[in-house]
Amino acid sequence: MKTKCYLVLLATLLSLPYLGQAQKTDKPAHTLGIIPLPAEIISHNGFYALPQNIKISAKTADEINVATFMGEWLGQYGKKVSISPSKNADIILSSAGGSLKKEAYELDVTAKKITITASGGPGLFYGLQTLMQLVPATGDKANVRIPLVTVKDQPAFAWRGSMLDVSRHFFPVSFIKKYIDFIAAYKLNTFHWHLTDDQGWRIEIKKYPKLTSVSAFRKETLIGAQQQMKKPDDFKYDGTPYGGFYTQEEIKDVVAYAQKRYVTIVPEIEMPGHSLAVLAAYPELACKPGTYEAATKWGIFEDIVCPTEQTFEFFENVLTEIAALFPGEYIHIGGDEAPKTVWKASPAVQKIMADNNITDVEKVQGWFNARIEKFIQSKGKKLIGWDEILEGGITPASTVMSWRGEKGGIEAARHGNNVVMAPSPFMYLDYGQNPQVHHPAEPVMIGGYLPLEKVYGYNPLPKELDPTLHKHILGVQANLWTEYITTPQKVEYALFPRLLALSEIAWSAPNRKDFKDFEGRVAHQFHHLDKKNIHYRVPEPTRTETTQTEQGKATFMLASIVPGAEIRYTLDGHIPDQTTHLYSTSFTVPRNRNIKVRAVTIAPNGRHSVPVEFEVP
Repeated sequence: MKTKCYLVLLATLLSLPYLGQAQKTDKPAHTLGIIPLPAEIISHNGFYALPQNIKISAKTADEINVATFMGEWLGQYGKKVSISPSKNADIILSSAGGSLKKEAYELDVTAKKITITASGGPGLFYGLQTLMQLVPATGDKANVRIPLVTVKDQPAFAWRGSMLDVSRHFFPVSFIKKYIDFIAAYKLNTFHWHLTDDQGWRIEIKKYPKLTSVSAFRKETLIGAQQQMKKPDDFKYDGTPYGGFYTQEEIKDVVAYAQKRYVTIVPEIEMPGHSLAVLAAYPELACKPGTYEAATKWGIFEDIVCPTEQTFEFFENVLTEIAALFPGEYIHIGGDEAPKTVWKASPAVQKIMADNNITDVEKVQGWFNARIEKFIQSKGKKLIGWDEILEGGITPASTVMSWRGEKGGIEAARHGNNVVMAPSPFMYLDYGQNPQVHHPAEPVMIGGYLPLEKVYGYNPLPKELDPTLHKHILGVQANLWTEYITTPQKVEYALFPRLLALSEIAWSAPNRKDFKDFEGRVAHQFHHLDKKNIHYRVPEPTRTETTQTEQGKATFMLASIVPGAEIRYTLDGHIPDQTTHLYSTSFTVPRNRNIKVRAVTIAPNGRHSVPVEFEVP
């Protein structure tokens, strides 16, 4: 017996790291709660205590930019911050890490100082984001201690994007900036701004003032979930004019704001489909005469622009202004969901087909895209579009955003085109977060079921694609369409915590992903989200175990990943709230009885999860 105990003790001692020695393990990442998971993290014993007066070493423009963010952050803790080129500092920012890749960084927190090294601004900024997550969001602000760590980190993918549709519902500049802050905090680097659609045109184009006086507004909006409407009488409207747009000065302001956070904005100008709002102002661009208006409901509409010289002149003038406003290398042309009904009946389109030896009207869109792409390239930009652009044929320079599953992305990569994976359903954050579609306690969503785990489980590198072609997968992007997302609070509810899963699949190597570990780190993030007043979705309680006893009873054990949360439950069918049973360790209920076990998470901030019902075995 003594020998056995000795061996167990010896094995335990041998498994422990030498005291004072740096320990390289995934456990500290879980404990510290960093998202996305760094490529390498070594945890040391001890802490760095932030002094009251902090000197930051910064010399280059990028170093000073990041130091400024750092100063604002430290100011929240009452610290006095000074920035100078001197290396005799408490925090050293160095962009002299020439051997590091563009967005890579190294963070070293010792007992005496903090050093962030990178080859430029993006890496320094991402190092700062990791450092900020190391500081507890709650606790004594006057005595801030940062755990000692060494982090070596770089992203798995170059394109780490999030798209927001502002056409169905419009959001003010203040919230667009907040959205950019959301994605920048979790090391995403691309904001795809969906600016035009059937329901509204959202950007000022000086050459065409009616795009903002007419196309930016619709007369009313459909009430309720359109997908549940079966007959004409179901369609009811609010009778309230709706709209809005961004001036070019506002666009410039947002672009500058994003640049300071190393976020590239990709503007999307839809063509040739989703163009009812354009035709409302400029009906001469249609294939058939008529009066048009911006759409008041959702879906796909047959009235699209005609591919005439007048239309090309329009879009070339629009794209000239767009190219001047957005310094990024890509312009998104949409290209999706463009029915060809009006093209088939158009003499102008038939002449185009005859003149260009085109026998399939679908190929006319490829011809249209090729002309637009040539113009975009003349402005020093690259074309990107939804995967429908494949159907009409694309040039080798086109980039495909695969949304109808992965098929389009796989096909494009096999043709040698670059690809951004943004497939439905995995990357569509307008999908519901409850297995009961249209749950009465949830906001109205477009449908489907996309829980946190399903988002996290997505791998942007398809198994069907030969590994030698993975180089064409630029990265991954989540899309947020806003047919039913009408307010900033609803945007935040749809984004969080699922945006955290997106950040990890975009940044961290796929072979390092582990959902249970990730879920533990998500728990650390709720305090940070609370500190930023983000209206995230509070996760429901989960059943960790159900046991059956010989006496015909079932014992339930529940848990919540929200730190400090209460779990309240009922057994009589009522919806639980803060007045019902408080869960502590477990509870037992009779089996084979008409008992409904319902539970709810109540977060420390007072917000509730959606109630969940558990089956009694």
